[in-house]
Amino acid sequence: MRDFKIYIAFASVLLLAYLVVQYNQPKPVDWRPTLYYGDKIPFGTYVLHNQMQDIFHQDTIIHTNKSLYDEFHNDKPKAGNYIIIANNVEGTKNDYTELVKYISAGNSVFIAAASLDGKLADTLGIDIGVENYLLKKRYDRVTLQVNGKRKTYRFDKHTASNSFTSFDTSKATVMGQDSAGAANLLRFKLGKGNLFVSCNPELFTNYTLLKPEGADYAANVLSYLPPAKNIYWDQYQNGDIQQEQSPMRVLFTYPALQWAYYVSLAGLLLFVFYEMKRRQRIIPVVEPLKNSTLEFVKVVGQVYYENRDNANIAAKKILYWLSYLRDQYQLKTNKLDKEFMATLAQKTGIDPDFAADLVSFVNYLGVQTNVSDAELIKLNQLIEKFHTQS
Repeated sequence: MRDFKIYIAFASVLLLAYLVVQYNQPKPVDWRPTLYYGDKIPFGTYVLHNQMQDIFHQDTIIHTNKSLYDEFHNDKPKAGNYIIIANNVEGTKNDYTELVKYISAGNSVFIAAASLDGKLADTLGIDIGVENYLLKKRYDRVTLQVNGKRKTYRFDKHTASNSFTSFDTSKATVMGQDSAGAANLLRFKLGKGNLFVSCNPELFTNYTLLKPEGADYAANVLSYLPPAKNIYWDQYQNGDIQQEQSPMRVLFTYPALQWAYYVSLAGLLLFVFYEMKRRQRIIPVVEPLKNSTLEFVKVVGQVYYENRDNANIAAKKILYWLSYLRDQYQLKTNKLDKEFMATLAQKTGIDPDFAADLVSFVNYLGVQTNVSDAELIKLNQLIEKFHTQS
C-alpha cells in the first residue's frame, strides 16, 4: 500500500508540473494557409466569410461542395456571384464550359488562387509566378483601380508576392498590379458577366483583413462584383468538404487535448504494469499446538527424580499397572496370590514363569519403604516386558 501511495504522489507531481509548463507556454501560431472559412488562424478566411453579408448587404450565402460541372450543369444555381478562394484551382474542359455558360448568362465569378491548372488556365493563357522571398523586401506594395484612380496598398508576410507572368491580353483587363508593374488582379469579360482572377488568395485571409489597409483592399476588390441576391461560396476547390468527425478526431485536432490523451494513456499503462505484480498480505505462520501432556509428564518425572522418592514412584507404577489389568482384562487385583498368577498368565498369554516372577516382585516392592534405583529399574523393565508379551 505504501508503494501505491508513492506511485500516486509521483504521478501527481509529474502531472502538475506538465500542467504548469503547458499553461505558461505560449501557444504557437499556426501559419498554414488553409483558406478554410471556419479557421480563425492567420491564413484562414473566417473573417471574410462572416463579413460577406455586410459587404453585399443582406445577400444570401450558399455553400457549395461540388465540382464546377456538377454545380452549374446539374443543379443550375440561381443568378448571383460565385466566389472561389483556394490554394489551387483545377478545372476540366466540362468544368470550364459550364463556368463560361454561367458567367455569360450575366453572373460574376471571383477566383483567388495561388495556382491555376487545367482547361481554365490554358484557355485564358494564365500563368502565375512567385517572386523569390529572399530577394523581396519585407513589405509588398500593390495598386488597385478604385473609382478610376490607382490606390496603393502595402502588405507584409509575403501575402502579395504572386503575380501573373502571362495571360491573354486580348481578353483580360488589368485591375491590380504589384510594385514591379506585374498584374495580380485580372478581369475577363465573358458574355454578359465577368470573371475576376486574383493570384494572391492570402490577401483575403484573417491576417490581412484584421488590418485597416487589408480590409479596405478586400472590400474594394469585392466591390467589382455587382449586387446580387445570392452569393455562392465554393468549398470544393479548397477541399473544405466537411466530413463526419469522431470523438478521437476532435481530440487530435487540438494539441492540448492530444497531449492530455497521450499522458492519460501513458499513466493508465504505467498503472496496469505496476499492478501486474502480485499484491497479497503476508500469511502468518501458525505454530502447531504443542503436546502439553508430554511436557506435563516430563515435569512430573523431573519432580520425582529430584526428590529421589523411589518407593512412591514404584507404588504409583504398580497402582497404574493393576488399574490397567482391571480395565483391559477384568482381573481382580485385591489378592496377588498363585491363583492370580495363573489367571494373569491365562488371560494375557504371557509365560506362567514370567507371570510368577512379575507378581512376586510387585508383592515384594509393595511393602518396601525404601526402594533402590536398581529395584525401580527392574520393576519398570518387568512391566515393559509384560506389555510387550501380552
